[in-house]
Amino acid sequence: MAGGCGPSDGTRYLPIEEHGLIGDLRTVALVGTNGTIDWYCCPRFDAPSVFASILDADRGGSFQLATDVPARTKQFYFPDTNVLITRFFAADGVGEIQDFMPIAGDSREIDRHRLIRRVVCVRGTLPFRALVAPRFGYAREPHTVTMREGRAIFESPSLSLTLTASVPMDGDGQDVRSEFKLHEGEHAVFALDRVGNGVSPRSCPIAEAEEQFVATVGYWRRWLSASRYRGRWREVVHRSALTLKLLTYAPTGGIVAAPTTSLPEQVGGERNWDYRYVWVRDAAFCVYALLRLGFTEEAEAFMGFLSENVTLSGDGPSGPLQIMYGIDGATDLPEHELDHLEGYRGSGPVRVGNAAVGQLQLDIYGALIDSIYLYDKWGQPISSDRWDEVCTVVDWVCLNWDKPDEGIWETRGGRKNFVYSRLMCWVAIERAMRVAIHRGLPADIQRWRDARDAIYRQIMRRGWSPRLRAFVQHFDDEVLDASVLMMPLAKFVSPTDPKWLSTLDALGVELVSDSLVYRYDPGVSPDGLQGIEGTFSICSFWYVEALARAGRVDEARLAFEKMLTYANHLGLYAEQIGHTGEQLGNFPQAFTHLALISAAFNLDHALG
Repeated sequence: MAGGCGPSDGTRYLPIEEHGLIGDLRTVALVGTNGTIDWYCCPRFDAPSVFASILDADRGGSFQLATDVPARTKQFYFPDTNVLITRFFAADGVGEIQDFMPIAGDSREIDRHRLIRRVVCVRGTLPFRALVAPRFGYAREPHTVTMREGRAIFESPSLSLTLTASVPMDGDGQDVRSEFKLHEGEHAVFALDRVGNGVSPRSCPIAEAEEQFVATVGYWRRWLSASRYRGRWREVVHRSALTLKLLTYAPTGGIVAAPTTSLPEQVGGERNWDYRYVWVRDAAFCVYALLRLGFTEEAEAFMGFLSENVTLSGDGPSGPLQIMYGIDGATDLPEHELDHLEGYRGSGPVRVGNAAVGQLQLDIYGALIDSIYLYDKWGQPISSDRWDEVCTVVDWVCLNWDKPDEGIWETRGGRKNFVYSRLMCWVAIERAMRVAIHRGLPADIQRWRDARDAIYRQIMRRGWSPRLRAFVQHFDDEVLDASVLMMPLAKFVSPTDPKWLSTLDALGVELVSDSLVYRYDPGVSPDGLQGIEGTFSICSFWYVEALARAGRVDEARLAFEKMLTYANHLGLYAEQIGHTGEQLGNFPQAFTHLALISAAFNLDHALG
């Protein structure tokens, strides 16, 4: 890739996969392989953007930093951390940018935010240039720039940021520029800080930046050292764990589905959604993945999020639970479109908020109760108050499991009797029964057993297609859906049951392409949206796990290794993979990384 501050191939957008992620457990930034930060929301994941050139290359705003001469670039993480290094290889030398966000000592401090960019010339002599062009409030708010005492102050109606640097800077209208040259061994530092709300400006001399670099490296390495994983794929599993941790909002314990909005599932299409919220399903599965690795604190924090923000005894339009919440527990997430932004590569509309918040998705109850069951098993025993809430939820499921819903994929084509939703209702009741029996806790076991068995019989009778010899997407139709891959994973059916093995074969023929798995075929199962989508990466990892559990270990290992080749250069995955291997959808996606961890664990176990 050539040097300069923008994509070198003549396009205005880097591919989605040409990015790395840094964060401070409150928000994140995406850093391109060209050295540009083109996504950053402050002070939290779901705040309006400051830099959003990934959604509009002209209007979105960015923090560009690169060599001022042509250079090839490579990007990697400082080992076992979320400190990102972007290296520039030029004719006259080699330089690098070290990007990171220091982690606040108090996990609930939310006001102070700092983004540090250290520039180092490691060989020869190199010129660099920077352009800092914030566009506040999704590029809707005006701002001023004031140069004062060697720092630049960007002020907008809702947010103020201060940029300090160890090299000269000049104001340029709404922006700030800097041009400088470094010789071998020399450093330059840029630090972007939130100010206001009692947080005063501060400088960032080179020595302080070095101290914070060392402290940040130390934080991530201490955190990762708690991992119990010692299997064959340690590097990719640990990168997935580090990524899941970055998607955690420390002040509440919520885990976002992804840190971006409106990155398209199809370039030029309308399937663009805001994922910067806490989906009960995604977060519960994250708890499972992190518990498997030995990270009990994150599970504890998510249970705390539920205790403080989710009233399990309520009975709203979707039952005691919403499918998603704001990172602070907010229940109202109105969806609207930002018409002034063109969207990634012209893929509009850009959406903020998510109208799916009001959908009925019965599967979330199984995901939640399963995570509570695992936390009780591997973390801390469930409290009496929490058990009372679990009983309320399970009683509700017993009354409402036999309803059509929108399903796991949040289709907008009307409610149906989805097999996956029934499956996870079965999981909710079955896991609660396990806890009650194991701990001797009070429960209406007979009522729960009757409901559980009724669900099982209904799935076997109406969710099975004799013609296809497979379990199907929903009752009264013959459409395949990759979500049924969860059947053996959830212990609903034996992984070697003849009905399951023929289902696995049918899925392999209809929905699998070179180990990549489509969720379903929108052509035969309309979902209320136009266009197509890529393969869904969580389903590809479910497929690996299902193969491994079925005893088809060689196939599972090959499929897993193939999936690893679709990761980006840092081991990160978006939601989907396109026809030519490109990443599609919001990036990186928690769902995919937690499924990778689970697949690696189970494949390791199968290989012995």
